Amino acid sequence: MTTVIPLPAPVLLPVVNSEQTFPVRRVYCVGRNYAAHAIEMGHDPDREPPFFFQKNPDNLVHGAEFPYPPLSTDVHHEVELVIALKHGGDAIDAGDALDCVYGYAVGIDFTRRDLQAEAKAAGKPWAAAKAFEHSAPVSEIVPAQVIGHPTEGNIWLKIDGETKQQGDLNQMIWKIPEIIAELSKLFTLAAGDIIMTGTPSGVGPVSRGDAVSCGIDGVATLTVTVV
Repeated sequence: MTTVIPLPAPVLLPVVNSEQTFPVRRVYCVGRNYAAHAIEMGHDPDREPPFFFQKNPDNLVHGAEFPYPPLSTDVHHEVELVIALKHGGDAIDAGDALDCVYGYAVGIDFTRRDLQAEAKAAGKPWAAAKAFEHSAPVSEIVPAQVIGHPTEGNIWLKIDGETKQQGDLNQMIWKIPEIIAELSKLFTLAAGDIIMTGTPSGVGPVSRGDAVSCGIDGVATLTVTVV
């Protein structure tokens, strides 16, 4: 059967030390999953259940440049652990959740903070602030069978060599199995889904010319230049 327009190109992420790639189906993001970041954004982490929003699959990029987006003068960096799923389902038990994981990566959830603030104030969705082109650079995916399932480890981001964000995966309010379990109550998860798991404190602006490097000890590193 033919299509009335050409099929969109699939979104394929590289897998470390492999010629195979990981095809992306959906991208979910966890909001305010580190207590210190929730506080710096003006929220009480002890009073909030997890909440989720989405980016578009083609927002994920594996490249060396991040084009500064239009219609914003305040774009912030947010370094995150990224989960890649090989299985899914509905109402997944937390005890079975890790069986769904193919691997992990490090990524940056770039955010138009000024547009997000306007949307929050007006009670509107955040899509324009979060789901714009090139907004989610990610490293190569590292299979869980190689590194296991990280529960702790230094997560950091630097701009031009100066540390801006630093935390530990053990500071996540909702851990990896809980994130998958809670998300699967709201959506049917499937192979190819990506989950960005929240960011530690220290988020802040980037400018054209910045060299942004980030990483998670024992997982991966990533460097992009803002252009």
